[in-house]
Order: sequence, then C-alpha cells, then structure tokens
Amino acid sequence: MSTQPTRSAKPVMADVARLAGVSHQTVSRVINGSPSIRPETKAKVERAIAELGYRPNTAARALVTRRSGIVGIIGSNSGLYGPSSIQRSVQEAARAAGYFSSLVPLDEVTPDELHSALDHLTRQSVEAIVMIVGQEDALEVVHAASAGVPLIVVEGDLSGRGLTVGVDQVRGAQMATCHLIDLGHRVIEHVAGPLSYTEAKGRRAGYEATMREAGLTPGRLWEGDWTAESGYRIGLDLLRNREATAVFVANDQMAIGVMHAFAEAGVRVPDDVSIVGFDDIPEAAYLNPALTTVRQDFHVLGRRAIELVAKALEGAPADMPLLTPELIVRSSTAPPEETQ
Repeated sequence: MSTQPTRSAKPVMADVARLAGVSHQTVSRVINGSPSIRPETKAKVERAIAELGYRPNTAARALVTRRSGIVGIIGSNSGLYGPSSIQRSVQEAARAAGYFSSLVPLDEVTPDELHSALDHLTRQSVEAIVMIVGQEDALEVVHAASAGVPLIVVEGDLSGRGLTVGVDQVRGAQMATCHLIDLGHRVIEHVAGPLSYTEAKGRRAGYEATMREAGLTPGRLWEGDWTAESGYRIGLDLLRNREATAVFVANDQMAIGVMHAFAEAGVRVPDDVSIVGFDDIPEAAYLNPALTTVRQDFHVLGRRAIELVAKALEGAPADMPLLTPELIVRSSTAPPEETQ
C-alpha cells in the first residue's frame, strides 16, 4: 500500500512525516524554524512538503509557538514611486520568508494616525512592524512608541536611532552632483523634495557638500513636493533666472515636470541645460531625452527589512549598513555648450 495520501485528500503533518521518513515532531520543528534540525533532514522534510502541497495550520502553529507569523506594515496612500515600490518589496520579501503581512496605508501621516495604526497592528498580535514613512514627525512618534514588538523603519531615518534599513541618500546626491561637475558644469541648481522628509534632507546635504568641496556655490533652495506638477512650477521659476547649466532634481517625477517646463519654453535638454533625477522610475529610460538618474534597489531594500525583522526576533545583532545607490547615465546630461 502507498504511504502517500490520495490527491483528493488534504495533506496533514502526519503525511509529510511518513513521506519524509521522520517523526511528526521533526516536521513540526522544521516548520517552526528550529535551529537544531540537520540540513539534510530539513531538506528532506521541505521536499515532502512541496511534493504534497502541505500548508501548515497557522492558527494551531501560533498556539504552539506563541508566534503569529504576521509582520505589520505601515505605509502611505501617496502613490509616489519610491514609497509604493518599497511597500511592495517589503510585502514580497515577507511572503518569501514565510510571513503573513498586514498593511495599514495612511492617507495622512499625522501623530494621531500613526498611533492608531500602531494600536491596530499590535491588537493583531503582529511579531514586528515595518514602517515606510519618511517624515521626521513620524519618526519621532515611532521612537517614542512602546509597541512591544520590534519597529523597523525603512528609508529616511538619519539619526542612527532604532532599527533602520535604507539607501545612502547623501551618497546618491554626491554621485549626481559629481557627474555634473565632471562634465564641466559650474552653476548647478538643486530642486529638493519636501524637507520634512529625511530623504530630501539627505539629498540636499549631499548636493551642497559636493558643490562646496568643488569650490562652487550651492544654488538657492527650490523645494517641491515630489510631484511632477511641483517640478513644472519650479521649472517655470528656473526659466526666469537662466544662469544654471545643470539641475539636479531630488526625484524623477519632479524632473519630468522640470523637463516639461523647459520644453515648452524651447530650452533644450541637454544642449542648453543638463538634468539629473533620482529613483530611476521605469519611464526614465523612455523619456525624450532619456533621463540620467540615481537608481535605488527597492527589491534589496525590502529583503533587508525582513532580514532585520528576523534578526530582531532572534535577538541577534541588527546592524544593517546603508545600500549604495547607482548612477545611471543617459542622454539628459552633457557638457555645457561652451566647453564642447
């Protein structure tokens, strides 16, 4: 008689144990991530689970292990490329690591909304909370919160407090500004994101430091709100003071707005003005001209956030260095005309 269940039956843990040739307790320890299982035994059990299509009873597992297997995620409904990409990558990484995720998207990032989101998630018995909100007020709420579970901040926190994963925003801005300086540009403007966001502050700081190190004077503060519309409005303002031969814009969506304003006025990119963005949105390579930008690897960022969750739950050291971004050079940048 075959030891395998008929395909019409829903497999149970005992079926996995029989197929793998191990005990019921061994299967349970593999499912619950026990470190005492030998690698070859673990591989045998995992093959049996895959062959049978076995799905653990998460409610029963939670009762036994006192762990819910749920990671809470606090994000936003902004629709901006960076936050939405990070949110998606964290959810994918959580699923790949065997966690369920519970998402609370915020329409407005206020202290009251954040406290409400934290309370909602802790009442679901989440094991950890990943927060994808970069405003400084929000970070203060997080650092003051007593959620009783690890709180991981993705992007934005430059203070060195708490559990944080992110991209080196200052380094990315330095790459963008150095690229323009190396091309021969000496008057370079910067269109910043809202400075209530630590990412925007980091990019502004990187730009200013690089300009000063090259003996150049940083431009005045042009502060947008991450949207193409704000980039367009600032682009119109830049046209009234046509000294700059290059503009470093703090995200690609605002860069698109700046480029549109310049195109309407007959200002050619990169012949008259070079433009660099930040993020490398999917459309960046297909603009006319294709946009030079700084790429952030959001997939790696999501995986790192969940790795940090696992380390925090194990009580392991949780130091996670910042990711280094990558400069993607396309056709929106060139030497200024007078040097060609």
